[in-house]
Amino acid sequence: MPPHQNKVELIGYYGSDETHALSAWTSTSRDLTEDKKNRIPKLLKMLAENGHETPFEKSSIHFLVTTDIASHIHLVKHRIGVSINAESARYKELKEDKYYVPVDWDLEEQEVYVEHMEACLQRYHSTLERLVQKGVSRKRAKESARLYLPYGNQITADVMFNFRSFVHFLRLRYSEHAQLEIKDIAKQMLQLVQETGAFPATLNSFGLTIDNCLREPFK
Repeated sequence: MPPHQNKVELIGYYGSDETHALSAWTSTSRDLTEDKKNRIPKLLKMLAENGHETPFEKSSIHFLVTTDIASHIHLVKHRIGVSINAESARYKELKEDKYYVPVDWDLEEQEVYVEHMEACLQRYHSTLERLVQKGVSRKRAKESARLYLPYGNQITADVMFNFRSFVHFLRLRYSEHAQLEIKDIAKQMLQLVQETGAFPATLNSFGLTIDNCLREPFK
């Protein structure tokens, strides 16, 4: 990943296509014969197409996401079936200067922006130390000096979805209507999930691919 870009890592996951199928079959029989294994793709497709999505809540996907503040706000808007915990400039000094640079800006605009970000970060650090020297408690200095940090500043968050909520997230954020930055984050997440090889039938059931993640138009 190039410097100053948002990035996603897969911490881990629980579940698989089989987990979703067994959850659905709990209402009848969870005995998993070879015939039933062969029917998993068809079953999951039927569940997805008819809105029977509870079985997809039985798996989870766990990411570590480093993203600009604006995109972090997009993430925290997803609350149902999603757990998010992020590093806090209230409780610690953000000593590693991380910030996002828009990829679709020309070099001139990027240079102006980088100069602004560097200045803001320098003011953040210097103000924190100056406040402490003036007798302000370090706790208060940390939480108030962060007011200098702009939207382009990056923080790292621990994000976990159940699969049903992950599908909802992708429908909204991996869309032509989504902001470029959160769309890129969603794409990285989807690619990492594909690479696990655990959910091919589930992804196919919802029409989730890198080329076309939406089963239906964004509304």
